[in-house]
Amino acid sequence: MPSGPISTKLFELAKNHIPGGVNSPVRAFRNVGGDPFFVRRAKGCRIWDVDGREMIDFVGTWGPAILGHAPVPVIEAIHSAAKEGVSFGIPNPYEVEMARTICEWVPSIEKVRMVSSGTEATMSAIRLARGFTRRHRLVKFDGCYHGHSDSLLVAAGSGALTHGHPDSAGVPPAFAELTTVLPFNDEAALEEFFDRQGHETAALIVEPYPANAGLILPKPGFLQKLRDITAKHGVILIFDEVMTGFRLAKGGVQEIEGIKPDLTCLGKVIGGGLPVGAFGGRADIMDHLAPLGPVYQAGTLSGNPVALAAGLAQLRELERQNGYAALEDLGRMMEDAVLGILRSKGLNYRWYRRGSMFCLFFTEKEVGNLQDAKTSDLAAFRRFFHHCLDNGVYFAPSQFETGFISMAHTEADMTRTAEIAAAALAAL
Repeated sequence: MPSGPISTKLFELAKNHIPGGVNSPVRAFRNVGGDPFFVRRAKGCRIWDVDGREMIDFVGTWGPAILGHAPVPVIEAIHSAAKEGVSFGIPNPYEVEMARTICEWVPSIEKVRMVSSGTEATMSAIRLARGFTRRHRLVKFDGCYHGHSDSLLVAAGSGALTHGHPDSAGVPPAFAELTTVLPFNDEAALEEFFDRQGHETAALIVEPYPANAGLILPKPGFLQKLRDITAKHGVILIFDEVMTGFRLAKGGVQEIEGIKPDLTCLGKVIGGGLPVGAFGGRADIMDHLAPLGPVYQAGTLSGNPVALAAGLAQLRELERQNGYAALEDLGRMMEDAVLGILRSKGLNYRWYRRGSMFCLFFTEKEVGNLQDAKTSDLAAFRRFFHHCLDNGVYFAPSQFETGFISMAHTEADMTRTAEIAAAALAAL
């Protein structure tokens, strides 16, 4: 679907004033071709562009819109909070209630600090881990994206991967030298590294279900291996659950898998669509933060009352509606439809899902790490994406992203999406 005339005009204007015409790279449609459209409004599971075209949305603000767009309880909470002031820079009651809720819901978190983005959460957690252990080396996994801070933008996923530049210009070599990148799901490589350099490693950070190179699932026992080997070497295990936290379960992946990391990074769902992040974990580690300890971290908008009011309203509504069971039912409905379509078309593309998160890889190779994901047929994905978009279904404009189902999606939406996807795959 070519961009409509108003979107086209806006994009041309944007390119004059915004680098690449977008404020986040993956929005630029470079991986699928064509120009991006501009959204006028969103409600439930649907978005409408500035040219009036309606689409079923499976991006959901890249994860936060778990209830759908503009849910009434969240909008009402935003209005109520904003009437009292949109920002204070002073402690407010919403901070305390959100902290209490996070500590109650997430098994490993004893204390938590609010920030304004997932990038800020991961950056701060790593600084804290280094300050606590007095070590410098960081371990991450190929294709896991933890935001765009210097220490982490090495062999990253998400937009960096989409644009073919896993390592960003502007990252000093000294930062990259302190970051070791391992292949996900490779226990032998993990053991070899820790035998050699475990004693100098401050932290290992991982998306427990990597969701920024598509959706990749850990092999049985791999997350427990991470827990065991980091504990053995005194290394801080950080789960980046910015994407999966409160999306897959009240306690995130760590609840599902029964693994307790030392620190956890959160975001997305806890902001109800507004900018927010958090990091928390063991009290003895968290108490190394200023003003109690020597690790400095601060933020003018941290604990913003409007963002936390929105997030709390969303979490309460999820709980009230037994949301995770409902999302699992919708996810299974989509999964059954997709697998049925693939069988009927004689295709062996790889499908992965957990709860309301999903990815269809356009490869016949089992996907267990980034290199497997990169065997996907990007030309086939591009044609599939545009066919769906032309017919009113919006998936992420990159093979290397995860899709999201919301509680606003219905059985009718899933049926319509399956029909359009089937036609798109047939057209390949």
